[in-house]
Amino acid sequence: MFEVAMINDCAYVGETLLKYLPSDVKGLHVKRLRGFWSKTFGIAYKIMRVEADVYHVHYLLQDCFIAACLGKKPLIGHAHGSDLRSTLNHPVWGRIVRYNLAKCDKVIVSTPDILSIAKKFRDDAVYLPNPVDMTLFYPKALMSHGGKKRVLIASDSNWSVKGTDIAIKA
Repeated sequence: MFEVAMINDCAYVGETLLKYLPSDVKGLHVKRLRGFWSKTFGIAYKIMRVEADVYHVHYLLQDCFIAACLGKKPLIGHAHGSDLRSTLNHPVWGRIVRYNLAKCDKVIVSTPDILSIAKKFRDDAVYLPNPVDMTLFYPKALMSHGGKKRVLIASDSNWSVKGTDIAIKA
């Protein structure tokens, strides 16, 4: 049986991809938390221990760097946005992102606007739209409301990276 190690996750993209793999492909989800130990030594240990036919790493930072340094091949680096929009320009973290762009066997991006950034480093970078789990996201009946609607926008504090500034202006 063919095995895919899905390392890290962004917005449950990896989890959704694993859910819909063909029956002859086994998915191994290598998860981590956001705490210091989990996203450093903890994930390094998990990546070192996992054996698979292909390694798909979400986000081009430490998880991808660790997998590349441990010689996990073939390695797919999956950029999800801020790794290319902003982290790439950071004096320290940007070096790691550039290293990962060079070392991955394949680079995919989750949104079309970052494909041009990835292609500056990799001619073979491709856009793979984020999958949508239709068992979770489906049209629901409109709720009636009496009067004026209020809209709450919750976002990361780095508005310019996440685009919240655009939504608020609209």
